[in-house]
Amino acid sequence: MKRFLSVSVCLLVTLASSRLRAEQPNILFVFSDDHAQHAISAYGSKVNQTPNIDRLANEGARFANSFVTNSICTPSRATLLTGQYSHLNGVPVFNRFDGAQDHVAKRLQSGGYHTGMIGKWHLGSDPTGFNRWIVLPGQGNYWNPTFLVPGRKLTIEGHCTDITTDLGIEFLKTRPKDKPFFLMLHQKAPHRAWEPDERNKARFKDQVIPEPDTLWDDYATRPTALPINEQTVAHDLTRRDLKLVPPTDLKGPALNKWFNEKPMELSVDGKLLIGKELAKRKYQRYMQDYLACVQGVDDGVGKMLDYLDQTNLAKNTIVIYSADNGWYLGDLGLYDKRFMYEPGLKVPLLARGPGIKAGSVPTQFVSNIDLAPTFLDLAGLQIPSSMQGRSIAPLLRGESPADWRNSVYYRYYHDPGHHNTVAHYGVRTATHKLIHYWKQDAYEMFDLIKDPTEQYNLLHLAESARKPEVAAKFEELKTEIARLQKQYSDEGRFADPASWPKTSADGPFDNFQSIGSKTVAEAIASSSEIAFPGVVK
Repeated sequence: MKRFLSVSVCLLVTLASSRLRAEQPNILFVFSDDHAQHAISAYGSKVNQTPNIDRLANEGARFANSFVTNSICTPSRATLLTGQYSHLNGVPVFNRFDGAQDHVAKRLQSGGYHTGMIGKWHLGSDPTGFNRWIVLPGQGNYWNPTFLVPGRKLTIEGHCTDITTDLGIEFLKTRPKDKPFFLMLHQKAPHRAWEPDERNKARFKDQVIPEPDTLWDDYATRPTALPINEQTVAHDLTRRDLKLVPPTDLKGPALNKWFNEKPMELSVDGKLLIGKELAKRKYQRYMQDYLACVQGVDDGVGKMLDYLDQTNLAKNTIVIYSADNGWYLGDLGLYDKRFMYEPGLKVPLLARGPGIKAGSVPTQFVSNIDLAPTFLDLAGLQIPSSMQGRSIAPLLRGESPADWRNSVYYRYYHDPGHHNTVAHYGVRTATHKLIHYWKQDAYEMFDLIKDPTEQYNLLHLAESARKPEVAAKFEELKTEIARLQKQYSDEGRFADPASWPKTSADGPFDNFQSIGSKTVAEAIASSSEIAFPGVVK
């Protein structure tokens, strides 16, 4: 009798486990690098068309208010995995991620998922929680890129965007069919230095890109940080960014020095360009290359969606698309991200799949701390209390929870750092934004309804700041920042650069042994740790 009961219990457990696996959806998460929300036609782009990413919006949900918590590559990726702000996950700048800590891939793997990580990782440490992984070292290269696999490194000929997409498809082809999959497919593009594939380079070569209204912003009411920044289109694009051809006699350090210089005059077709004419030329070249890189990403999304449709995987696969950071398309005269102004703060977030309301546009405030809890919720797994975000699954279903957040908190640390971007934190609500440059104890406040491009700092002039409605809003937003800092346990850790971790997300990666050039299929075959059982970690 006891034996019968024991066998019965085992059968019930097995059946329950099989039923859970059958009900768990596959999750494909496509992540691009520095893709501006307003460089997607579903978001109303005035500069390009992205028909494949638009498919996600048409067949699923497009989030109108999706934000990041620290708009640079490595911190954003650590937040993606942990569902935590930088001060908790230990990655405030470009330092190494501690892969021993709990994160979403580990939980999905232990919950029955076959997990994969492909493409740009940029966390310094080896990926953990993944059955198979093949990642770029640091930033990686656009052409003929090197990839890291467990204990080894290899190269694949071609363009990185196309290769990453093909690796994703090969992963799906070779996955175990008795498990749901969770695949993080991370594109390098459209990250600087914007080196597109040849087909899309040709497509944008002669296009004239509309200039944003704020390209010639003079920063008149925002004197603290913008006037000293070094990420302007007019003054800070390098010869490498502009794809200028160097003198043939330059080699080594002299050649690198030449590429990294920022030209303030340029001869084009026998005409010397300076000042505004040169800035216009720089803008066009920058945007042509950037948008061509975006088009490659869109092509890849289309290829992945087609594969899912053709193999009948689409019916049980949730596809989510987002980017690690926002990006400036000449807005406020800028390129890059970092600043908390709208183009740098907002990111695309789109999803389609079973249970997702088609054609919906949720307007609730969501941020990248919400993605890890969402993956777990969609998989039917428990969300740990350590994750600071909240699952957006109800929003995907078209629900409107009454207790949803109505503000988002942001903090940027990397000062001193690239582009001379001043450290700051702030809050964004449905109508206003308050930014605090804490080292200077200076504030900027904007009415986003009347001033969506953030041209007029309400606190700049004493006369404006003293108005009762402005003063009251200022106090309200400062109180909200304090509330959010308490909620997220931000007590100022990493505010002092001396406290930043001394490790690097950019290597070195000398402990990886080269196994030469490989095909996509060979590379995926090398992406499991069991492919090299003797590797010492």
